[in-house]
Amino acid sequence: MAMQHLTRWFPILATIQFYNRQLLIQDLLAALVVTVLLIPQSLAYALLAGLPAEVGLYASMVPLVIYGVFGSSRILSVGPVAVISLMSATALGEVTASGQVDYLTAAAVLALLSGVILAVLGIFRLGFLADFLSLPVISGFITASALLIALSQVAQLLGVSANGDTLLELLPNLAENLANYNQLTLLVGLGVVLFLYLTKACAVQLLQKLGVASRTVDLLTKAAPAVSVLVTIYVSYTFDFQAWGVALIGSVPSGLPSFTRPNLSLSLLESLAVPALMIAIIGYVESVSVAKTLATRRRQRIDANQELVALGLANVGAGFSGGFPVSGGFSRSVVNDAAGAQTQFASLFTAFGIGCTALFLTLPLYFLPKVTLAATIIFSVLALVDVSILRKTWHFSKADFMSVSLTIAVTLLLGVEVGVVCGVGASLLLFIYRASRPHIAEVGLVEGTEHFRNIDRYTVTTVPEVLTFRVDGRLMFSNIRILEERIYSSVEQRKAIKHVILMCSAVNEIDWSALEVLQAINVNLTDKGITLHLSEVKGPVKDRLEASHFLSKLSGRVFLSQYQAFLFASSS
Repeated sequence: MAMQHLTRWFPILATIQFYNRQLLIQDLLAALVVTVLLIPQSLAYALLAGLPAEVGLYASMVPLVIYGVFGSSRILSVGPVAVISLMSATALGEVTASGQVDYLTAAAVLALLSGVILAVLGIFRLGFLADFLSLPVISGFITASALLIALSQVAQLLGVSANGDTLLELLPNLAENLANYNQLTLLVGLGVVLFLYLTKACAVQLLQKLGVASRTVDLLTKAAPAVSVLVTIYVSYTFDFQAWGVALIGSVPSGLPSFTRPNLSLSLLESLAVPALMIAIIGYVESVSVAKTLATRRRQRIDANQELVALGLANVGAGFSGGFPVSGGFSRSVVNDAAGAQTQFASLFTAFGIGCTALFLTLPLYFLPKVTLAATIIFSVLALVDVSILRKTWHFSKADFMSVSLTIAVTLLLGVEVGVVCGVGASLLLFIYRASRPHIAEVGLVEGTEHFRNIDRYTVTTVPEVLTFRVDGRLMFSNIRILEERIYSSVEQRKAIKHVILMCSAVNEIDWSALEVLQAINVNLTDKGITLHLSEVKGPVKDRLEASHFLSKLSGRVFLSQYQAFLFASSS
């Protein structure tokens, strides 16, 4: 029992019990591949967050180790990701605008706060709260954020500056500085984008025709960003890009991150509390979605609450090691999976690889053009844009379409923080709307069976004296009035009704407000000479009704099946 308790909080202990040489080799190879991918990604997302490039490396070390120890997913790879980096940039820009706190300190505190929020939610097993964010709304938010990220990097692609967090800020700034673009910067940027596109679009088919295994092809194409980094470093050094006005990364300090306690102040914590909460929510939803997807492929299990704890502690680790908020990344996790990672040790080995890079390989990064990383970001985030969600939700559900459209529009026009709030609000409003509008169908008997179906969808038998409604959902304060109106409206229109039957096969719960209204319905129908019956009442609901003495005052009966109720009412 003690061991089971330990493995719940430290899932890696369960892995150690069956770890062997073969798994070690597979994890080492996967870590090598992921390290190659993470180096340009980490640098790029640090710049996207407005931080020095080396901070991206720091945020890819300690968090990976901590998640490897505490995470329930064997494949998920944690580190800087595009959307969280953009949200961090927005929050940090506002907090540091006054100059009272430096950017690095604010970034560390933001990571620390996000981590504490996630860890507390996980300890109290509140992972279910993330389910209140609908997937269409999340998709809409990520799509809008990806467009903002891509647009913000277009300035780097042109070699100009453009500040702003929204579409309305970025576009005018770009237009004003467009005439000052650097031709060589643009040429390099477009060259990198074209190389990444051709690698993905054409190299795959070419390598497959040459007989290269699909998994190997996938890994080679994923390494394309690292190739573009190496090539542009070499060309930049050889032809002295800096003399031509191409912005370079510059000096990147070598060494591992130092462990320091962020300088916490009450005013800073208050300023970053809301952004930290938003980052925690979006980061967790994105992370757990990726983890569950990969776990399903391998028939493994993910503990959502443990993921909260693990991701929270990873962010706390980022805060204490000079990093910024992190999350489970889709691209790096997919590469980790495709490279053959088997356990959490792959994350530990990847962190070691990033650490070696930070110690020994930062010198050549001086000559890396910033436009290379901007091109890498643009190419990566455009894959996150899913405009088809608008078409899909339009055909599937107009309510979902409205919430997605609103989230996209608000995020683009007012910024990511307002977009997150809008997305959460849209999801909750959609949930409340649907809870208050249960599906209520008038049903009739399908000829030759004992089944009852919606009279608007099936050819069924009905009796003028009998009215039957089936309620699909909970009976509660938010929706009971709709049922009441349907009953009274039908009774007024059809004077022949003598029996009303509520088919409760889909009713899982009833609250006090609904019970009060049912009692009123029973009294009012009795006054009109109409008998109220219930059928197929589930046990927990029946227990509630009996505890309130409602059934003892019911004018009709409670039937085990709707068929029995229909036969009784039809013959009365």
